[in-house]
Amino acid sequence: MGSKVSGAGDLSDVKGTTRSPGQPEEDPAMATVGMSDLSDEILLCILRYVPVCDLLANVAPVCQRLQTLCRDKSLLAHVCLTEEYTMNEETFRHALRQLSSHVRSLSLNGVYWLSGGALDAAGRCKAVARLDVSGWRLTAPRLSRLVASLPLLRSLAFDVRPGFDAAKLAGEAVDGLSRLAELRQTLLTPSYGVVPCCAQLRKLMLQFDIADVTREGFGVSCHLMVGQSSVPHYEQLEEFSARLAPGEVNQTLLLLYLAVFSVHVPERLRVFLVSVPGPNPARWPAAPSLARSLGLRGDLEALQLPRSWLDPSSLKRALEGNSPKHLSFSRCPALWPQVFESLLEGGVRDASRLLSLNLSGVNHAPYSECRGADDQLLPDNVSRLASRCVGLRHLNLMHTHYHHDERDDHALPPAPPHLCTSLARLRHLRSLALPACALSDGVQSHLGAARDSSLAAPLRGLKKLPRVGVQNYKVGSETGTQGESTCGIGQLASGCLSLETLELIGPGFVSALPRLEPCARASVEPRGMCAWARGVGDAHLAALGGFRRLRRLTLAGLPGVLRGTGLARLAARCEDLRALSLANIGTLKIMNYNAALLEALRNCSQLRELRLEQPYLNANRSFFDALSRCSRLQRFCLISRNGSLEAAAAESFVERCGRLVVCHVFTGGTLAACRDLQKTLLDRFSSQRPGLSAVVYPIQHEDLPSVIRDIPLALLDGTTLFQSHVAQPSRMSPW
Repeated sequence: MGSKVSGAGDLSDVKGTTRSPGQPEEDPAMATVGMSDLSDEILLCILRYVPVCDLLANVAPVCQRLQTLCRDKSLLAHVCLTEEYTMNEETFRHALRQLSSHVRSLSLNGVYWLSGGALDAAGRCKAVARLDVSGWRLTAPRLSRLVASLPLLRSLAFDVRPGFDAAKLAGEAVDGLSRLAELRQTLLTPSYGVVPCCAQLRKLMLQFDIADVTREGFGVSCHLMVGQSSVPHYEQLEEFSARLAPGEVNQTLLLLYLAVFSVHVPERLRVFLVSVPGPNPARWPAAPSLARSLGLRGDLEALQLPRSWLDPSSLKRALEGNSPKHLSFSRCPALWPQVFESLLEGGVRDASRLLSLNLSGVNHAPYSECRGADDQLLPDNVSRLASRCVGLRHLNLMHTHYHHDERDDHALPPAPPHLCTSLARLRHLRSLALPACALSDGVQSHLGAARDSSLAAPLRGLKKLPRVGVQNYKVGSETGTQGESTCGIGQLASGCLSLETLELIGPGFVSALPRLEPCARASVEPRGMCAWARGVGDAHLAALGGFRRLRRLTLAGLPGVLRGTGLARLAARCEDLRALSLANIGTLKIMNYNAALLEALRNCSQLRELRLEQPYLNANRSFFDALSRCSRLQRFCLISRNGSLEAAAAESFVERCGRLVVCHVFTGGTLAACRDLQKTLLDRFSSQRPGLSAVVYPIQHEDLPSVIRDIPLALLDGTTLFQSHVAQPSRMSPW
């Protein structure tokens, strides 16, 4: 059989050329396997990795067998076009025409580059039961036509933007909405959306992203009637989740949505997730009655509440007798001891069912070298947690402290095991967020030795005192004292073999572009970082290369990094790294790890997403040349308050990285230079990359908030704005 592809027959054999009659037979051991030798099951597994548009437009026409396989239910029943960045309106409409009789679940979330009119093509997919059109600009009439054309629709996700008027919904659309079982609304304006029309909701997910001030500078008011929230329609509700951006309007609107719980808690409620950023969330008087109700039924699956809504006794009643899968008490220092008590002392019926635990920001006292043991994470508690919660997959301990007690005096009792030793027992852990000081080992003793030597110096006034904190760089210092303090990382890497996401964040780190963590500004340490965190340096970064399955890595607020050599070693070992976020590494007044960063980028062949935040980063030609080696890069974000940007090099980089569709750069350049570069990028590459999002703007400009507001929400949450991705509510309730 020849190697020529036949469009009407079976798959062609790709073994090689045709054997002549007199030619001896090939050795079977040397023969290669062609596509035609693979079974249908194996081909279907391969085709799952092909984007749907390519599957229908390029693969299916090859031959009859592929055409049949490309229309298999396993490939077309659940379709997601979220990251089809090269898709224009013509290919979009063509794909939906071919999917019309196959697709059951269709996600168009974040397809921000297409016009609203293209969405009408989704109405041809009559069999769709789950539809996600978040990120599209939908008016009430267009939503009416869409819902009315989908008789089987039971799950809907969309954005409520300014100007949306539910009173203009057609009667047929209202009937369709009344049959919805799941609804997710992203609220960009004070509104109840379509909740008053949904009489059979079992799952309600809300995201509040309303600014307190309009673009014109006027305050946004929230004048809505409580009765319009359709209070009786919560009777069948089983899951309720709400995620708020900072702002008083968002909190006020949330309380209006929750007015029903003050009267009656739905009997079937088993998931209640509410994330309110900020140090002082508005109180909700109905929280104790909600906790009492959740504790009575014994079927609680997920719980998250703001810090001011519950006290320890109410939380104990809510957890007692339940077996939750997800618990999140971020920024709730008064509650986390009760969480440990309930999980470790038998208050929870079956702790082995817990999959996700978020205890970020539990420390409430400002840092001092005399911090008490009660203000730190205790390795004994984490060890017992690993014994009880054997199925834990996601753990967030960001914005906490752990200071290992390394005792050299044999007269004292032995020191407790390192925190990483306890965490290593969580064999199923997939994602982990840790404070930087948790990886430091024995820094306290080194500081004490430095202090004692300085006091004993005979010429104290003439001798230079030892420097406490980040030491001066010396050749070969990466393998010195710091190299002896990485045993905790080694134990963690040997135990957590399935870890794919790791976030290592300094306790005092504050991003220049935070997302949902404004409270971090209120709890910043007086000196910006504890001394133990300053001890984490290049040797620790190199040791992180032991996590061979790592795909997403975040390193932020690590002033102890000297030359970044560990970063280069890490990139060389973690060959499957897909997302990398670096922020405030080393000293802030000079970019001291630039050479190592360039070397690391040359080794990141699988990198899809890169976020760099460094005050004095020089984005010159050598930087963009190294970045161009990341040929698979799709999303790039640079934040540098005092950094420089070479426009010609940036343009050349975007040209060479043909898959790049997100380029967000915020530096200290002039407004004119930034606008020129942004216009150049959009004019040159938008035709070949319909989904290109290029934003170049001065980070200190007064109009930056409005520029940020114009960026699609999917890109803000995914790349541009700094936030943790471990054990977050949006990951607990996947769509």
